[in-house]
Amino acid sequence: MINLTLINVKKYKILPLVYFAMKLNNYRSSRNIKVSSAPEAEVKAGVIHIGIAADHGGFDLKTKLTKMLKDSGYEVVDFGANKLTENDDYPDFVLPLARAVSKGGLERGIAVCGSGVGACVVANKVEGVRASLIHETFSAHQGVEDDDMNIICLGGLVVGHAFAWELVKTFLQAKFRGDERFRRRLAKVTELEHKDAKP
Repeated sequence: MINLTLINVKKYKILPLVYFAMKLNNYRSSRNIKVSSAPEAEVKAGVIHIGIAADHGGFDLKTKLTKMLKDSGYEVVDFGANKLTENDDYPDFVLPLARAVSKGGLERGIAVCGSGVGACVVANKVEGVRASLIHETFSAHQGVEDDDMNIICLGGLVVGHAFAWELVKTFLQAKFRGDERFRRRLAKVTELEHKDAKP
């Protein structure tokens, strides 16, 4: 584990969010705190059909995550990119993924670009998609539990493979709690989507 007390944040231009995530990881490791206490079998059983998509900025991370998902027993639908092309465009891959999640063909989706921002922007243009940029574990499960998030967006140039996998596992094992207040808020979001869709 990297000792962050020896890192000059300004010198190495580490993003504050990444710095915080790494610091949090160090804290957990020093106290043997697990990200999740759910057994692996329960994680697999929660969500089966997963979609994944990435442009050039997220291609490497997508490749790693796809293998990890399949090795863990998930059925993965890969929406591309299928090869590394430096000038490809994230909407070409994330939009089909988002539409598949919206139609119910997939339980959850994973969208990756360089920062995760572009992937998040385009995914949320699709009605019924609740995508969020996630780079720390609390939001990875809270976004599902309270807001029924169905697509996690990651920055392939922001988070490392191991931590990204922890985020994905946390996201996939989380379940929407369905409390009345959460359903009420989501109903208002759905109403906004329908209003904006009218000419």
